[in-house]
Amino acid sequence: MSNITERKPHAVLTPYPAQGHVNPLLKLAKLLHLKGFYITFVHTEYNYKRLIKSRGPNALDGLPDFRFEAIPDGLPLKDNDDGDVTQHVPSLCNAIRKNFLEPFCNLLHRLNHSAATGLIPPVTCLVSDGCMPFTVQAAQQLGLPNIICWPASACSLLSVINFPTFVEKGLTPLKDESYLTNGYMEAKVNWIPGLQNFRLEDMVDFVWTTDLNDVLLQFFIEVANRIGRNSTVVFNTFEGLEDDVMNALSSMFPSLYTIGPFSLLLNQSPHDHLASLGSNLWKEDAECLEWLESKEPRSVVYVNFGSITVMSPEQLLEFAWGLANSTKPFLWIIRPDLVIGGSVILSSEFVNETRDRSLIASWCPQEQVLNHPSIGGFLTHCGWNSTTESICAGVPMLCWPFFGDQPTNRRYICHEWDIGIEIDTNVKREAVERLVNELMVGEKGRKMRQKAMELKKKAEKETKPGGCSYINFDKLIKVLLN
Repeated sequence: MSNITERKPHAVLTPYPAQGHVNPLLKLAKLLHLKGFYITFVHTEYNYKRLIKSRGPNALDGLPDFRFEAIPDGLPLKDNDDGDVTQHVPSLCNAIRKNFLEPFCNLLHRLNHSAATGLIPPVTCLVSDGCMPFTVQAAQQLGLPNIICWPASACSLLSVINFPTFVEKGLTPLKDESYLTNGYMEAKVNWIPGLQNFRLEDMVDFVWTTDLNDVLLQFFIEVANRIGRNSTVVFNTFEGLEDDVMNALSSMFPSLYTIGPFSLLLNQSPHDHLASLGSNLWKEDAECLEWLESKEPRSVVYVNFGSITVMSPEQLLEFAWGLANSTKPFLWIIRPDLVIGGSVILSSEFVNETRDRSLIASWCPQEQVLNHPSIGGFLTHCGWNSTTESICAGVPMLCWPFFGDQPTNRRYICHEWDIGIEIDTNVKREAVERLVNELMVGEKGRKMRQKAMELKKKAEKETKPGGCSYINFDKLIKVLLN
């Protein structure tokens, strides 16, 4: 091993094993690599296999100084699981609490053994998804610094940190299911500094449970308790996007870094040699971009509900006919596991009605799609990656959040930034038709597009040399090298 390699810092990055977490952590890994770090990126064996399936047998060969590893999740494969679906989230969270620490520590010992024999540099720091709390224990056991990357909004972290207080105040668990619909969810949450005008229904939705022992509630209470107040936390957000929240978090954590959007920061450095290192767990349909080429500027509605959202066949039909009746061209991403209980069946009537102005695909390179000139609006589940990617492309949104931090993001998109419109959870085709037209050709849509373009310019400014995200990233590197 050369002296240069010996001197390289070595970061081990561990995302929560779902698409929406793998994407930003891989971008952060690339950013660190461009600053001279040796990278070990840790997947679960389940997702490792999925990546090989979607991206080809050599997809995870990596580079000499950017390697991929895998640890078991301890979950049994279900009978109907062909290895190409997002795993059941509560089961995964349970497994993270019970099964991950030992194999992760074994991996770190193995890496240090390789370092001792001169094959790789010794591990100098962990960079861990905030939703992988066992890494805090691993770092303590091995005496390593552990940087927390919170891949969702800063606001969602502020919400999660207050979960124990929600329990103490008796706000969660809910007394029964009726509390979801009897107006209780509209109660103001006015006791958390940094959250102005937020209601219970705008919080990360794992507090909406009726069961104190709910797996997801307990998992995130553990996350809240594990993130120590002396932690260094990195966010995929930027100055001016969530200022009140960042000010509140800064009073709790002395070491916070907003270095987002990661994708724009990454664009500041040539990284063509990293292009082969991808993170899409489903095979991308290359036809999407070709199809968009034939469409007028800002004429197409892009529809994608992310990697975890599921819906009933009835909800799918309401979206389908709302899109059809709007008469607008649309590109709709329908994952193999989008519909609960079976495959997607769209009638021949719908297919005939929309054939000349629609394309349905199973997955796509979303950032390229959103940045295509023909995209005029985005019907989204409001995941944080989709939200920031839409902002970076200057594209306004129609919002149908499903779970987790998505209601929180919807609150920002529609009420704080004014770049989106809400669709009712109980989706109806007439509303979809009306709102798609409002988004694409209405006055409200025009104003939202203008505001989205302003936020895009702000994001670009913050990630260029001299911008806050750019400066914060340099400060973070200094912290990691100390």
